[in-house]
Amino acid sequence: MSLEIKIPAAGESVTSGQIAKWHCADGAFVKQGDIIITVDTDKVAAEVTAEASGKVTILKPAGADVTIGEVVGSIDTSAVEAAPVKAETPPARVEEVKPAAEPPKAKPAAPAVVAPVSQPEPVPLDPSSRETRKRMSPLRRKIADHLVAAQHTAAILTTFNECDMSAVMELRSQLQESFVAKHGVKLGFMSFFVKAVVEALKAVPQINVRVEGEEIVSQHYFDVGVAVGTEKGLVVPVIRGADEKSFAQIEQDIIAYATKAKNGQLAISDLTGGVFTISNGGVYGSMLSTPIINPPQSAILGMHSILQRPIAVNGEVKIRPMMYLALSYDHRVVDGKEAVTFLVRVKECIENPARLLVGA
Repeated sequence: MSLEIKIPAAGESVTSGQIAKWHCADGAFVKQGDIIITVDTDKVAAEVTAEASGKVTILKPAGADVTIGEVVGSIDTSAVEAAPVKAETPPARVEEVKPAAEPPKAKPAAPAVVAPVSQPEPVPLDPSSRETRKRMSPLRRKIADHLVAAQHTAAILTTFNECDMSAVMELRSQLQESFVAKHGVKLGFMSFFVKAVVEALKAVPQINVRVEGEEIVSQHYFDVGVAVGTEKGLVVPVIRGADEKSFAQIEQDIIAYATKAKNGQLAISDLTGGVFTISNGGVYGSMLSTPIINPPQSAILGMHSILQRPIAVNGEVKIRPMMYLALSYDHRVVDGKEAVTFLVRVKECIENPARLLVGA
């Protein structure tokens, strides 16, 4: 009996994908439940498992574009797994022991002959070795379309500020050991910024909106997206109800999403519905950038590298760990005053993290 291998549905809006990898060779025997294909779509990577045991026939190779429901191979369920072949052990061979031969007498060394060394002729470069080409993955194409659409649709403007990270760094240093012992995760900077963004969204609710046609939709919940870089591209999983979660719960969510992203296991539900996005280019060494908003959201916060810089503190020059912050926003619905007020509120919460603990 032959069982068809079809591309499974990966969400209501997903109609096509690309075979990223076959986990078995053509003609190989697989067991029921084995992962046999990874399919990349414009949202997530989906894994296809064998519905029965048998021999696989591949009809569509890795890299091929496919549609949802398309048959890409089959499993011959009547095939039987071949028994492993045992290698026969050859009989031991007894070698005849011969008497050792006398070492040859040394001959006088001949004078060295110095000859001219010919230089190799230069080999012309193969043009094909200077560059390679590969098709964009569905996820990369989706990212490209999404970012271009954001530039064409929204009136993007960016405002900047900087914050002193001394207080947060000192608090992390004091609490890190007990935090890890209690919760099993490290206390990172991102949880502070997620909490600071929530406080800023509450203080400036005009940021927590989206545009739908000619309507402005105000959102009264705080699902914050955190941009995560993967080998396949940038994805933005969403921390649901960030206003109601503790620092530990936020850190645990971030680690769980990073693990799922690395293993290609993010679901569409993990990536949709966010009201605001935080992007941390500082982990890659970025000093300053202008992030692009994630439609239909109206703003995005960009974090950057922490650098020791001289600043004025009470009339004196001090060296402090400073971070540039960038807030890009849709000027169609967010005014400059609101954007600046929002970013200042984030700065205040980071420079005085006690505000996040008491809601001041």
